[in-house]
Amino acid sequence: MSQKTGHVLIQDYLRTLDSSPGVYRMLDGQGAVLYVGKARDLKARVSNYARPSGHSGRIARMIRDTHSMMFLTTRTETEALLLEQNLIKQLKPRYNVLLRDDKSFPNILVAKSHDFPQIKKHRGAKSEKGDYYGPFASAGAVNRTLTQLQRVFLLRNCTDSVFESRTRPCLLFQIKRCSAPCVGRIDRDDYNGLVRDAELFLQGKTTAIQTQLAAEMAQAAEAMEYERAAALRDRIKALTAVQSVQAINPKGVAEADIVALHMEGGQACIQVFFIRGNQSWGNRDFYPRLGGAESPDEVMQAFLLQFYDDKPPPRQILLSHAPEDPDLTAEVMAERAGRKVEIAVPLRGEKFELVTNALRNARESLGRRMSESAAQAKLLEGVAKAFDLPATPRRIEVYDNSHIMGTNAVGGMIVAGPDGFIKNQYRKFNIKGTEITPGDDFGMMREVLTRRFTRLLKEDPDRQTEAWPDLLLIDGGAGQVSAVDGILADLGVEDIPVIGVAKGVDREHGKEEFHRPNQRPFALRMNDPVLYFVQRLRDEAHRWAIGTHRARRAKSVMANPLDEIAGIGAARKRALLAHFGSAKAVSRAGLADLRAVEGISAAMAQKVYDHFHTRG
Repeated sequence: MSQKTGHVLIQDYLRTLDSSPGVYRMLDGQGAVLYVGKARDLKARVSNYARPSGHSGRIARMIRDTHSMMFLTTRTETEALLLEQNLIKQLKPRYNVLLRDDKSFPNILVAKSHDFPQIKKHRGAKSEKGDYYGPFASAGAVNRTLTQLQRVFLLRNCTDSVFESRTRPCLLFQIKRCSAPCVGRIDRDDYNGLVRDAELFLQGKTTAIQTQLAAEMAQAAEAMEYERAAALRDRIKALTAVQSVQAINPKGVAEADIVALHMEGGQACIQVFFIRGNQSWGNRDFYPRLGGAESPDEVMQAFLLQFYDDKPPPRQILLSHAPEDPDLTAEVMAERAGRKVEIAVPLRGEKFELVTNALRNARESLGRRMSESAAQAKLLEGVAKAFDLPATPRRIEVYDNSHIMGTNAVGGMIVAGPDGFIKNQYRKFNIKGTEITPGDDFGMMREVLTRRFTRLLKEDPDRQTEAWPDLLLIDGGAGQVSAVDGILADLGVEDIPVIGVAKGVDREHGKEEFHRPNQRPFALRMNDPVLYFVQRLRDEAHRWAIGTHRARRAKSVMANPLDEIAGIGAARKRALLAHFGSAKAVSRAGLADLRAVEGISAAMAQKVYDHFHTRG
């Protein structure tokens, strides 16, 4: 007897369900979750899937693939909604709307743990004492705002340790970006006055600051304190310049997120504009993965619940489309924020104009993305044709090595796919093999590929995920390709095509030769778009490998030999350096001298001495 699937199976579940709120999961034959949904009334909601017809193509396919279901009842619909979002985030079901963004949003922190507060960029948990302003759309938006704050309010951005160690003003004081509280050029009360002004600016109260500064300037001029008057004039000038470059400066919206959704061709783009203190703090676009839910209200609700999962919602969220259940969504937002959150779809006035602007940006962003995707798809088809691949590649991995005379050797891997470069999939490999001869590119490539594919075979032996490449590009000729082919054969991975990109005649750009295992090399036409595409991939891999190598080299240059000794932590290192003056002097010190250092025991002194002297 064959196992029931699809709507016939779902009909059987109806007999066991009641009208409680809860969450349901639809699973395929392997037990993988296809879809997670919530319901005010489980029986009524699931009965919709029990109908044999009347569904959209994707929903029908989801029902057809369903081999089993799981149910969890909750006390309220709100609990069901929160549980649904947790499960979606955890399980990433194929047919749910998924927000594909793992980046945190930066804030500005006015740190209050010191007598002279520091102003700086902050990401992550808000555990440090102080006032937080944000979120900003990007690190660039934060950096621009910090620069403006420094010009106008002359606040320090140095760490507390640097502050305590200064004996004379730094460069920021010379270029009028800091008031130099570290060396007493401004007293505590005056500095805290600047901090208060900066916080008023971040709250959008710039008019009050300008009025106050103008009055102080007039007062200083009257008292013939012309240097102070000139300094105040410069601050007013800087503040005016800041206000003039604000792209959006809504008078009637003090704190809000503007969220606009545009859907087209089975894809969606959501633009989020951040308004804080009547100022625009930038925007970010998102491209959620659509599944079975195709209606704008469902996409909007899924986005809002996932987007504000790890960040507090503002007092107001202005939308282009209402969520599926506005009241329930507002209730969840209020619970997360600990206060009332207004969710509205404006129809007129300034708020409507803000949403219209965000919607236009969403439409244009999606148009650009779809155009780029179409062009990328053509290039990938061209790659498949040029290299006689069995199918159009969806994931291309490109490998390159970088070193100087074998030192600080690293391997780099970049990834490209239908949406261009997939930068969160890039990997770097510090070459660890002690048996590798310095400068042995074959040996380095062997280590990189062995580590890469050993991990793939361990994590996904059945190739169920998209982590397996469809094509490997190697910077090199016949020798490298043959070596790579042998490495993959040893690992039991023999069905992934390997192409070597060699410099060609006279190492000229555009005369590249392509090598395949056991085949003659060939070249592409000079003006072939596929050639330009492969060059871009190779150059990106080269850039990534060199950048990684330089970072490792810089780190090794700055490394302290004392860090290599087990048991020497920050305190002992500080004591040794304070006693001898440098790491070099420590390496030359005798055993008796090392024992004389406070905090260094006889056993530790022996360990330090042996470390340097056994190395010759």
